[in-house]
Amino acid sequence: MYDEKPPSFVSAPTQQQVKVSVLDGDLSKPVAHAHVRLGRSSGLTNRRGDVFLRVRRRTASLVTVRARGYAPTTRRLWFRRRSWARFRIYQPRLQWPFYGATPTRTQAQTRIRVRPPFRIVWSQGIGTLIEFPAVVSDGMAYIGNFHGTVRALSMRNGDIQWRHDTPHGKMAASPAVFGDEIVAHGMDGHVWVLDRSSGRLRSHYTIGSPVESSPIVRYGIDYFGSWNGNVYALDLRRRRLEWTHRSGYKITSSAALAGGTLYIGDYGGRLLALSARTGRLRWSASVNGRVYGTPAVAGGRIFVPSSDGDSLTAFSTRGTRLWSIHTGSYVYSSPAVWGGRVFFGSYNGVLYCASARSGRILWEVGTGGPISGAAVVVDGVVYAGSFAHRIVGVDARTGRVVLRFPHGYYVPVSGNGGRLLMHGYSRLYAVAPRGR
Repeated sequence: MYDEKPPSFVSAPTQQQVKVSVLDGDLSKPVAHAHVRLGRSSGLTNRRGDVFLRVRRRTASLVTVRARGYAPTTRRLWFRRRSWARFRIYQPRLQWPFYGATPTRTQAQTRIRVRPPFRIVWSQGIGTLIEFPAVVSDGMAYIGNFHGTVRALSMRNGDIQWRHDTPHGKMAASPAVFGDEIVAHGMDGHVWVLDRSSGRLRSHYTIGSPVESSPIVRYGIDYFGSWNGNVYALDLRRRRLEWTHRSGYKITSSAALAGGTLYIGDYGGRLLALSARTGRLRWSASVNGRVYGTPAVAGGRIFVPSSDGDSLTAFSTRGTRLWSIHTGSYVYSSPAVWGGRVFFGSYNGVLYCASARSGRILWEVGTGGPISGAAVVVDGVVYAGSFAHRIVGVDARTGRVVLRFPHGYYVPVSGNGGRLLMHGYSRLYAVAPRGR
């Protein structure tokens, strides 16, 4: 009994006051009225984004931050060497988590407020051809290249955080962000699921036929087409197919998802409308040539590019053909839809703007070279890359050219609320508005 210390000699755990500063990760602005919990201590940030809490010294602490309009975030912080920490949170509406920006593949990010004139913040080589754009989420960009390498880059400084080389190489699709995972499709016929923080392979699924469709993931189901003419719904959690639809023609198009219907084109020149739940064909409609690019769905219409048909065609969501625009040259370019207008490029080097309702051409801009990749709209500016090795930016309403960026090829831009990514042939350029 005499070996026990009297209670008065038992030292209580030392605590210290610490400051947590909460910032918008894209805009680098303080977030006021954010609820911060650190162990048993919690509080709201002030107008400078700061909150003072109590923590046990030299202990790694889990910090959870919640704020209106932001994704709830939990992270482990250390206060061993200093009594303050910076915590970045992100608005889901300012991210670009998959090809086309939206599940309907409108190629228009309507929440981001970033427009020319620009300054280059950083650039980073991607090793070889970039055929499809990076996706961006929570301060990181994820991009695949022609050799089948997926990279994660910091949007702040362009540093490569990790890279994952798929075994058999070649990739012609954007990845997609799904929770804490990255989903990537390979021309080797594999679906790769990578850990978002490390790039470590979590799982893969073998299709056995090249996949050019970029993933669209809803409720853990990845929807895509393949060269063998099949459309797949793959359950990423169970690693099994929910359903397969056999179209009979090669598919390079990505799927657009609107409500419970999946829209995808094939080389038979058809637009397929499938039930997202069962894969059952609801209807199909024909264009005058094979569909290479991706349909866009907006305002009760589907806009479908036709490569060797040289046209863009609009259908109602019930399959009625509404109008077509003929360019006299290949239309590989996936259309963008914004503000009641549809934008697309052609191999004749022209970027077109047309009324989404009537198909009447409102303006045309020459880019100096064939346009193969999708048009993209951000903050009222439509962008297109061309084989003239540059990106042109045009005021979407007036047709006035507001940017000629001296690097480009297939796809033009993606980005987040703070900066855009300009895609060159094999290099990414992060740009921000001058003065920001």
